[in-house]
Amino acid sequence: MMIRRSLIGTGIALVLMAGLLIWLLSSPALVPPAESGQGEMAGMEMPGMEQSREGLGVRSEKRENKQKAPPRTPDASRLTPEAGTVTIPPERLQTIGVKYEQVSRRPLEKIIRTVGRVAVDERKLAKVTIKFHGWIEQLFVSATGDHVKKGQQLFTIYSPDLVATQEEYLLALQGRMQLGDSDLPEVARGSKDLLEATRHRLHLWDIGEEHIRALERTKQVSKTLPLHSPISGTVISKNILQGAHVEPGEELYTIADLSRVWVLADIYEYELSFVKVGQQAAVTFSYDPGKVLTGRLNFVYPTLDPKTRTAKVRFELANADEQLKPDMYANVELRANLGTRLAIPQEAIIESGQKQVVFLHLGGGKLEPRLIKTGVKTGEWSEVLAGLKEGEHIVTSANFLIDSESRLKSVVDSMGGMPGMK
Repeated sequence: MMIRRSLIGTGIALVLMAGLLIWLLSSPALVPPAESGQGEMAGMEMPGMEQSREGLGVRSEKRENKQKAPPRTPDASRLTPEAGTVTIPPERLQTIGVKYEQVSRRPLEKIIRTVGRVAVDERKLAKVTIKFHGWIEQLFVSATGDHVKKGQQLFTIYSPDLVATQEEYLLALQGRMQLGDSDLPEVARGSKDLLEATRHRLHLWDIGEEHIRALERTKQVSKTLPLHSPISGTVISKNILQGAHVEPGEELYTIADLSRVWVLADIYEYELSFVKVGQQAAVTFSYDPGKVLTGRLNFVYPTLDPKTRTAKVRFELANADEQLKPDMYANVELRANLGTRLAIPQEAIIESGQKQVVFLHLGGGKLEPRLIKTGVKTGEWSEVLAGLKEGEHIVTSANFLIDSESRLKSVVDSMGGMPGMK
């Protein structure tokens, strides 16, 4: 408590002294008092005075020809032998809580924190459509959120076009059996080509090979045919009802495999240089803040949002239990190892416009302000590019009080040669 009161008192005193000195500097200089025997008209030349003075043998001297008094030498106790240094008694430094630290090389790690959003892995997403019009006869998967397996029946559909194509296939199959051994090569080849064309049309309509073989075996046209799921996953969208008429290209289901999901996060433009494909990130969610998942950065998007000045990056996470839902918010922490670099605590740096200043400890209460150039800032550390060497000692606390003392001393020293300043 005593130290805190002493710090506050020292700071207030320094501010008041600096304000008084600045006011004195801004006031017009006082004119020295006139010499005895001269009035207010002492320096003026009156008509006829020159001749009378010469007649009396008195020599006139103009004020500007008088020799000026030499400037006053500043008090030697206020100056230090080294230019730019400031000397503060060690006991005073201890009172205001000055601490020192040695400049050294240390491993730096850049931590980037951002927010993300869970998204479906686009490579594990499928949409179910049809390529012919028809009517839904039976609906086997009827709700959003249902889980399906690859090849599982979704619905059956009746289509006049599909029925007609089955009939054409049976006729082509019968013609192939009758004309396949014809002595005329053109006839045999024509029957074969007609069968293949009809089979190809069924394939284009996504009719499976097993249904075609059943048609060949039974020789009976099916009124309806089933459509199957292309992948295993969860139905996240359903636009189909039993008995409804559907058109070619209409989206009936959207199925997503949620066993692995993406987390899309935004990285600011100035942080992109620290982001590389393959880095690991710690991902947490509000539904269970204590659970930390590990995601791998597998893609940096090639475009930048012009409004937010951010680029999207993509992390991939395992989601076997499907606890992560699409559009959930996530907190992402990415760590970039920068290697070993020369660094100092950020609290040791005084930001002065576009310059960075630190105080170098020379021993015996002597402190030297030093301009430095900084690089990457990581948490409480700042990389030093120029201005300091490994092994030097710098001030890491109470910098602003020392800076105030140094500025006050420079003002006092500059006033030492002014007339009237005793």
